[in-house]
Amino acid sequence: MKKVTEGTKMPQWYMMTSKAVAEYLGSDPERGLPFERVAERLRQYGLNQLDPGKREGWWARLTRQLKNPLLFVLLVAAVVAFALGERVDAAVIVAVVLLSVAIGLYQEGKAQRALDAVAELLAPQAIVIRDGVRHEIPARDLVPGDLIWVEAGMRVPADARLVVANRLAVDESILTGESVPVEKRAEPLSIPDLPLADQDNCLWSGTLVVRGQATALVFATGKNSQLGRLGLMVGRAKRAETPLMERFSRFSWQVALAILSVSTLLFALAVWGPAQVRLEDAFMATVGIAVAAIPEGLPALVLVILAIGAERLAKVRALVRKLPAVETLGAVTVIGSDKTGTLTKNEMTITDVATPKGFFKSSGVGYAPEGRWQRSDDLQEGSLPIALFEAGVLCNDSALQVTPDGSFRPVGDPLEAAMITAAIKAGIVPESVQLEWRRVDSLPFDPEKRYMVTLHRHRNGDTLLLVKGAVEVIAPRCRGVCRASTLAEISRRADAQPFSDDHWLAVAESFASRGLRVIALACRQLPKPEGDEVLDERVLTDLLWLGLVGVQDPPRPEATLAVAECLRAGVRVVMITGDHPKTAQAVAQSLGLARAKGRPLMGSEIDQLDDAALAARLKETDVVSRATPEHKLRLVNLWVRTGEIVAMTGDGANDAPALAAAHVGIAMGQRGTDAARAAASVVLADDNFATIVRALRWGRIAYDNVKKTLLFILPTNFAQALVVGVALVLGETLPISATQILWVNLVTTVLLATPLAFEKGERRVMERPPRPPNEPLITRLIAWRVAVIGILFAAVTHQAFFWALPLWGEEVARTFAVNTLVAMQVAYLFSCRTFVDNRWRTLLVEAHPIMYLAVTGIVLLQGVFTYAPPLQALFATNALPIPLLLLLMLITVVTFFVTESEKWVMRRIGVTVL
Repeated sequence: MKKVTEGTKMPQWYMMTSKAVAEYLGSDPERGLPFERVAERLRQYGLNQLDPGKREGWWARLTRQLKNPLLFVLLVAAVVAFALGERVDAAVIVAVVLLSVAIGLYQEGKAQRALDAVAELLAPQAIVIRDGVRHEIPARDLVPGDLIWVEAGMRVPADARLVVANRLAVDESILTGESVPVEKRAEPLSIPDLPLADQDNCLWSGTLVVRGQATALVFATGKNSQLGRLGLMVGRAKRAETPLMERFSRFSWQVALAILSVSTLLFALAVWGPAQVRLEDAFMATVGIAVAAIPEGLPALVLVILAIGAERLAKVRALVRKLPAVETLGAVTVIGSDKTGTLTKNEMTITDVATPKGFFKSSGVGYAPEGRWQRSDDLQEGSLPIALFEAGVLCNDSALQVTPDGSFRPVGDPLEAAMITAAIKAGIVPESVQLEWRRVDSLPFDPEKRYMVTLHRHRNGDTLLLVKGAVEVIAPRCRGVCRASTLAEISRRADAQPFSDDHWLAVAESFASRGLRVIALACRQLPKPEGDEVLDERVLTDLLWLGLVGVQDPPRPEATLAVAECLRAGVRVVMITGDHPKTAQAVAQSLGLARAKGRPLMGSEIDQLDDAALAARLKETDVVSRATPEHKLRLVNLWVRTGEIVAMTGDGANDAPALAAAHVGIAMGQRGTDAARAAASVVLADDNFATIVRALRWGRIAYDNVKKTLLFILPTNFAQALVVGVALVLGETLPISATQILWVNLVTTVLLATPLAFEKGERRVMERPPRPPNEPLITRLIAWRVAVIGILFAAVTHQAFFWALPLWGEEVARTFAVNTLVAMQVAYLFSCRTFVDNRWRTLLVEAHPIMYLAVTGIVLLQGVFTYAPPLQALFATNALPIPLLLLLMLITVVTFFVTESEKWVMRRIGVTVL
């Protein structure tokens, strides 16, 4: 075999004769490799399996996790809390850090799991011919130059060039996305640089043989195969950082810098300002301000929100494999969707029939024989074209199989199985027709001649020749059209009416323009079987035209509605498929894609365009056809670089690299391969595109709930820091002690904020556009509200303490200040349920039950905090007199109305979401 070094361009195997391929590989097209050469090639090329790559050690992955800025801020907070002697606080923060690290470590291995899943697609066993003897060996032992044998039901074990092919058809959808099995032939092709889907004389590792038998010479194994290249692409794919994580990174550094700057300024003002506070006291108070300002409970609450979102998505049949994907779904601006099995059912259905008796359409989709045929033209004469359906059953090598769950699946060529389904819908019993017309002989489908022939003898001795194939091949061989109702009538009288090539070719073209695959059927009456010479090309003349059938891989009925809802929500849907441009465009138009009428973007065109030109071209169409895995990956990376938030859907191994690189990879759970599911962040249990829309909705709600949690927690932290900071600078007694700050931060604030994670969403959440991809976690409007509410909380708490101080003493005044802050939090909690909506009944009465449980729990906890002697000793609190309790109730009510007034102003100036 000629030595092929790294970077050397491999020959275009499909342009070479099988003899030339064998010579290049140092093999024999009939006897295969000699045994003595196998060991040497195994050493040279390695086993026929994917290289799992070097696995990273746990320490390296742990170190990378700890570089997260948010975790860094939390660790600093833990150290500060421990230095202050608050070990409980420090322990809680460390627990949050450990939980985040554990989740990150779990997700780190996902790329490797995706690579392993692609490797599992390799066939475990292979039939090889060496030294002219057939053997069954483990597929991993195949080497370039091996001669392999494949037949229906086998998975192709390596990339190979066909030597001999007998009625061979291969399902290549996991690599190319093509929904129809590819008819294979052994002859060389003359067109250079053909895409993978058009290399009809090659076999690809991992694809499935659905019909026929063949021998082929292996030219690529393991990581050098097309499937191996996919595995390497998955392993190297860099997943785009999710919007929430990116925002948290920026937010964490902003918080850290802000706390450091403010604490330093306050320390300087306290020591060298008018108050002249002692250095030690100023330092401890400054550290207390830092602890008060850090939202320790926020990461845990975000995890709760994402976990609740994942649970909600599971209920709508979307299974989340990576928690941040919950929120990312809500930010999606572009969905790159595979066609086959995602937007369509991946089930061949004969939807249209054109015969001399007229035009007919069927209801029902898929292989289940549910539905019926109806006329679709204005002609009133004639009945169903039974003869055509009978011919479809007889000129057929497939069958329908009923599975244990009652569904139907094809055995053999899916298109032929669809013909059996169509016949059953017409009232035909296939078994009865096959018994009535016994097959005498047949010529299998020839991909080059593009027809199949069968010869049948009736029980009464009549003989019919049946032909099925391409319209342009069958039509020139017809002498007329037959209007007889059944094949039995045709066999008795062969009278015919004139046949018009132009008319039927025009009908076929109209079918094709609607995305239908067109098959013609014809027949010929014969006096008797005449031996093998009967089934010769010479007898395929004077045929009687039976009609045309239009075959469709139908769009999912719910997909059209789902696409429309995506467009209303401002989410663009782009169909990316390996199918023919006309087919892809017809499906896209039936789904209502916005730019489906524009010229589809071809995979060959992608190769010729630079990124700027490709981005401009993508604005003209929502259909990408003849796309390879490299094309899909390039499109995803281009969208990511241009600031889009990308969701990619798919079900085949060919989709895995793009799924791994997208912000959210969405795999099909039922029809999807293990490789696609392992590379994805979300798996659809029902393979339903409509589920994606429901997932987008819950993703938006999850992000809204994160923002509502921020709106609730940050004002409290800001208020505590402001109260202590003002008192420190002015040299006043601190209104709240450090231990009381801990109580508010880790008990009341977290407990009260938790119900916001269960909110069911704002009205019209799917009627607004996606949030801008570059929108910060804290928008200007959120910062405004945090400042307004924080100042309000700080001012009221400060005044409450200094008003109560001379009347009831320091302990009662601090207890009153803490309870005042918590009371305002309770009022503000109900207000946080919406951004600007003022429907008070919704806010107060229609809340989630956990909201009332949380408020009840806080009342009880504050009662223990205020009146229980052990906690009084721990937190330096004291019982509140009745007047102060009544005042707390008044503060709660007034706070609610003040916060709702701010929302009313927001709504008046046109703000709908913060």
